[in-house]
Amino acid sequence: MRFIINGTAVEVEADIRTSLLDLMRNYLGLTGTKKGCDQGACGACTLLVDGERINSCLALAVQYQGRSITTVEGLAANGNLHPLQKAFIEHDGFQCGYCTPGQLCSAVGMAGELERNIPSVVTADLSSDSVTVDETEIRERMSGNLCRCGAYNGIVEAISETLTHQAIVQTDERARA
Repeated sequence: MRFIINGTAVEVEADIRTSLLDLMRNYLGLTGTKKGCDQGACGACTLLVDGERINSCLALAVQYQGRSITTVEGLAANGNLHPLQKAFIEHDGFQCGYCTPGQLCSAVGMAGELERNIPSVVTADLSSDSVTVDETEIRERMSGNLCRCGAYNGIVEAISETLTHQAIVQTDERARA
């Protein structure tokens, strides 16, 4: 099987019944992605496929051949933490850290959904050109990622700060263009 994982082409020989989660952890040594419930209920295994978040414990690796897969290890660039990783540290968005990789990948995927103006069940104005991002919207979109330690307030603050900063940066870049 061939994949693009964290920007690198990878070829792996594995049983076609192998989950994407087990491929990452057991075949490629990318142990940042965690195995929580192994039933798609906790979000610890969340990673990005072509920028969209999925529960890797429910996905057969063979289904994702040739696709671009990003794990938590792929969020940092050139030895620098992703802005969301920095915000999680600053806002105490983790305690034991077990759910953190899935939370981070999910939040990055959520940011992409917001950029594409994809509404959630709590989005108030479906006719608007943009989704208003508030605490309720973030909590709803992150509801598939559980944290047994209860670090939700720090997680929401970190995501909110990062999304606000990204929106400011994107607005500044558009104004300069």
